[in-house]
Amino acid sequence: MHLLFIRKQLENSGLLRMGADRPVLLYTLVSGILFGIFFGLMGLGLNFIFGVMKIVNLAHGDFVMLGAFGVYLGQTIWGVNPIISLLIEFVVFILIGIPIYYALVPRLLKSRDPEMLSLILFFGFSQTIEALATMAFGNNPETIDATLLGKYPFHLFGQSFQFAWLVVVLVSVAAMVFMYVYLYHTRIGIATRAVMGSREEAQSSGIHVHRVSALAFGIGLGLAAVAGGMSPFMLGGIFPTMGVDLTAMSFAIIVIGSLGNPLGTILGGLVYGISLMLMQTYLPSWSSMVPYLLLIIILLVRPSGLLGRRVRHA
Repeated sequence: MHLLFIRKQLENSGLLRMGADRPVLLYTLVSGILFGIFFGLMGLGLNFIFGVMKIVNLAHGDFVMLGAFGVYLGQTIWGVNPIISLLIEFVVFILIGIPIYYALVPRLLKSRDPEMLSLILFFGFSQTIEALATMAFGNNPETIDATLLGKYPFHLFGQSFQFAWLVVVLVSVAAMVFMYVYLYHTRIGIATRAVMGSREEAQSSGIHVHRVSALAFGIGLGLAAVAGGMSPFMLGGIFPTMGVDLTAMSFAIIVIGSLGNPLGTILGGLVYGISLMLMQTYLPSWSSMVPYLLLIIILLVRPSGLLGRRVRHA
C-alpha cells in the first residue's frame, strides 16, 4: 500500500506542522495513540467478518469510503451533524449487509475453496463500488470542516490537538465497547463466538449459523461505515478510489493484532498508529514502508499475530 495520500492528509490536519510544539517525541507518541485508536476502528469490521466467516472482504475499504461520503452528503446537502449521520449509517449499512450476505456468502462457503473465491468475488465487488462511486462523486477529493466537531483544540500532556481527533477517539472507543458487550454479554454475541470457534459445531448445537453470520456481516459493514464517517476528520480528503488503500491498511492492522480476533484489532491499530506517526515525523520518505515492515516483523516473530495465542485457546 502507498501511504503518500495519507501523509498529505496528515499534513493538512496539522500533525506534521509542529514548529512550536515540544517535545516532538511526546507529541508524536500521543498523536500515534490517537490515530491508532482510530485505525483500530478502521480494521474492526474487517476482522469481525473474517473471524465469523473466515473470508477476507476486499471491498471493506470501499464501504469505509461510502461511509465517508454518506457523512459528507448528509452535512453538505441536509446539514445533518456528522455524529447523527454515523448512527443512521450504522443501521443502514447493517440492513444493507444482511441481504448482501445471503446473496453472496452462503454460496462461497459451499465452494471447494471459499477463501480464494471470496478474494476474487469481493475484489470484483470492490471494483464495481469504486466505479459507481467515481461516476456519482467524481475524482476530486472532498473535505468536511473539522470544526463541525469542535472549534477549539484540546490539551493533553502540555500539547494541543484538534478537538475533532478527541471526538473520533471517543466514537472509536464507543464502537469497541459495543463490540465487547455484543460478543460477551448478549445471547446473539455468545452464539457468534461459537460460530467463530467452529461453524459445524455451532450448527450441530442448534445455532442458526446463517442468521448469526448475516447479522455479523451487517455489523462489520456498519463498523466500516462508522470508520469512514470519521475518516475525513483524521485523514482529510475523501475520494472514490481511496478504498483499495484503506483495505490494505485495515488488513495490515488486523494481521498485526490477530486475524479472527476483533478485539485484537485495537492492539494492531495502536502499533500501526504509533509506528506510522514516528516514521512520518522522523523518516517521512520511508513512511510508506510501515505496513510492510510491521507485517514482516510480526509474521517472523509471531505468525499468528500479537494476540494469536488467545484466539487458539478461546
